[in-house]
Amino acid sequence: MTEPQFTLYDLRVETIEGDKPFVCGHELGSSFEVRGENLFFETGKPFSLYALSALLPLLPTKQRPLNEYDWMATDHVIACPDPHCGARFRISRIGKQVFTRSDTTIEPLLENNPWKE
Repeated sequence: MTEPQFTLYDLRVETIEGDKPFVCGHELGSSFEVRGENLFFETGKPFSLYALSALLPLLPTKQRPLNEYDWMATDHVIACPDPHCGARFRISRIGKQVFTRSDTTIEPLLENNPWKE
């Protein structure tokens, strides 16, 4: 029997322009990537701690396969948490990785998992 596996998408989060000027320290085009559980930042480019804290809760869901009717499958541009700032952050899928369950947890696989779709 093969080991249980699951797929996660690699993501890129990039600073883009909105409808107002930037008032925070954002740089147009600054970005980072999410690969598995890791964040990879561009060397020498700033990325706001406050913007990152607003984006972090969304990223694990964006990494997973989604139902086409789920808003998480369609809403990919996130506003800066400062209501006066025009910066936006576009989340894009840039790749896909397959992980084995045993590489990510030691919890046993439940026979009747209530979280399974």
